[in-house]
Amino acid sequence: MARARPNRARPTSDAGRRLRPGAGPEHHEAAVGLELLADEDTPVDAFGDTAYSTGDVRQTLHEAGHRLFLKPAPLRPAVPGGFTLDDFAIDTTTAIVTCPAGHTVALSHPGGQHHQRKASFGNVCTGCHLREQCTKARAGRILTIRPHHNIQTAARRQAATDPGRQADYRRRRPPVERAVAWLVHHGNRRLRYRGTIKNDTWLHTRAAAPNLRRLINLGATRIDNTWHLAPATT
Repeated sequence: MARARPNRARPTSDAGRRLRPGAGPEHHEAAVGLELLADEDTPVDAFGDTAYSTGDVRQTLHEAGHRLFLKPAPLRPAVPGGFTLDDFAIDTTTAIVTCPAGHTVALSHPGGQHHQRKASFGNVCTGCHLREQCTKARAGRILTIRPHHNIQTAARRQAATDPGRQADYRRRRPPVERAVAWLVHHGNRRLRYRGTIKNDTWLHTRAAAPNLRRLINLGATRIDNTWHLAPATT
């Protein structure tokens, strides 16, 4: 995940450089992304790919006042080329779901470990003229609605229809990918040493190099024993 403010560059925080295990929910990109922005006391523009685009992350960052440029995960239709979740009219407040053919069913109460809700169309799919585009299940189409459904739906709609957000994402994301490429260049995708402490030290040193190069390119100069960035030009 990257963060940006006008005319301001910020090196990767310590949370982003810390050596982590490769598995476990607490080390998932979404969890790390929240740590990266935890020390921000003013809103920033947050850029990230689909790994960071979970409902929990979106709600937390939105409540903190950040502007989100997180790429939504694509929806997969139950039938290739068929209807996705966004083709259904889903009202989580009135608990009513309407399919593309106009059939309406009730949305269940949240349940299970993940507090999901279900919309089961069952027999109304029998004989439906759009069934081949919707489901292959004998029992008819069943939709699973997750807790942050409305947030994710709004994010997908914005990503598809807001040209300003699209342009900002395309402009900001490539520099982030370049920074990652610099970090892992020359065989640095693999750890160099045995032991966490040595590798953590190596990672910090390795990450400092692209940050220093970036600051130099931005005009970092030392004046009266203090580092300064050259004023931005327009």
